[in-house]
Amino acid sequence: MSVVVPGEHVPAQHVNLKLGPGLTQSSSSPTVISTRAGTLNHSANRSKWWVESNSRRYVPAPQESVIGIVTQKAIGSLVYARISLAHKDMEPELECFDAQTRKSEGFGELKGGFMVRCSLSMCRKLLDPNHFLLPLLGSQIPLEVAVGVNGRVWISSKELKHTIAISRCIEAVDPDGEGMEEKALRTFLGSLDA
Repeated sequence: MSVVVPGEHVPAQHVNLKLGPGLTQSSSSPTVISTRAGTLNHSANRSKWWVESNSRRYVPAPQESVIGIVTQKAIGSLVYARISLAHKDMEPELECFDAQTRKSEGFGELKGGFMVRCSLSMCRKLLDPNHFLLPLLGSQIPLEVAVGVNGRVWISSKELKHTIAISRCIEAVDPDGEGMEEKALRTFLGSLDA
């Protein structure tokens, strides 16, 4: 990982190259250029590249998973969806199924539960399988979680006190909040009587 600034050339090359947030490629040149300052990241096989920054505003990018709020028909319902089309001059299009398999693959309406807002960086941390929070919570509380990279996390558990505890733990670990580490969180979780 390295730090990039807007206008900097990025060494992203792959047969099936997919660019995420913070990167662009002009149609006349194969050169990839950073459009924002932040940390340059890539997938293990180097086919997906993106820039992570401490942005407060979510900018939609294709293939990202988000939690949306329905504004027509079933107003107020929450859906876990993938962005199928994103363009700076249009509203993004969402799909609640995998485009290749035509199956839901975990996407769709989120029934019950509670939605928590957190920073974009916290959402990315929650999606990291090596981050301590969700495994720690899951070892102590039965739960279901859907994480959208748009700053929304849906949580569901059998008891209301568990849902509140999970919500408070996410807020406590969020780098834009207290930024609590694992040891301090274990103490905090014990004090919640979860």
